[in-house]
Amino acid sequence: MSASDLIDDLQWRGLLADCTDLAGLRARLATGAPITVYCGFDPTGDSLHVGHLMGQLTLARFQRAGHHVIALAGGATGMVGDPSGRSSERNLLTREQLAHNIACIKAQLARLLDFTVAANPARLVDNADWIAPISFLDFLRDVGKYFSLNVMLAKDSVKSRMEGDSGISYTEFSYQLLQAYDFLHLRNTFACELQIGGSDQWGNLTAGTDLIRKKLGADTTAFGWTFPLITKSDGTKFGKTAGGAVWLDATRTSPYKLYQFFVNTEDAKVCEYLRKFTFLPRAEIEILEAAHAANPGAREAHRALA
Repeated sequence: MSASDLIDDLQWRGLLADCTDLAGLRARLATGAPITVYCGFDPTGDSLHVGHLMGQLTLARFQRAGHHVIALAGGATGMVGDPSGRSSERNLLTREQLAHNIACIKAQLARLLDFTVAANPARLVDNADWIAPISFLDFLRDVGKYFSLNVMLAKDSVKSRMEGDSGISYTEFSYQLLQAYDFLHLRNTFACELQIGGSDQWGNLTAGTDLIRKKLGADTTAFGWTFPLITKSDGTKFGKTAGGAVWLDATRTSPYKLYQFFVNTEDAKVCEYLRKFTFLPRAEIEILEAAHAANPGAREAHRALA
């Protein structure tokens, strides 16, 4: 798949909410050289849920197109907690809990990402490996000095918490600096030029691209790409049911229940989910969409999705 085809396909599938420089990213991909892409997953539990599939699937699409992909497990940031999209602070986890969660999550990531192929394996990295050794003073000097407090306070994830009853702790407030430093480290270590994440991560992604340019030079390539957060027609979170979250761990959500979750997708959303959650080619999806429009009761699209 050509660079232009990849971006066009991602846009057609509804996987682009925003990009820091879409024209620049197109030009970079048009060089023909593979780009290195990363997405972070904080190991706050021992299983990802279906809401995390967007990040995994987008990484998988890049890998299948011949690009290099990195899944970042937040062994360090998971100890802090991302305030994005939250109204209250997370419970802090121990290092032992995080190590266990990372091991579980890698097994789930391996269902979509190929970590073993010789030619272009996916990588799994843990940001505790480079964040834990840094002293507090070194972090303030080498990272903190590049951030304006005015800009940090203007981030939506911070503003919403400051306006709420629970406020925001310094621990969570500093999260965006840690995520920005992740991008800088991966840019230096693996020549990683693109970070992807949900639309609620926009402030953290732009913090990373800004830090890279301030540290490495204004002409350094660094891009942020967000995909939309998935919701149901009533605006509620995708991946939640009356019984709680729909997990990717088969011991927590059985394969049958996972199948039922997708096969029971509401009619108004099934075509959108076909584009976003499957690797089916565009022509095949358009046939299913036409069949669904003509006869929703046949549920062909639902079965293809599940």
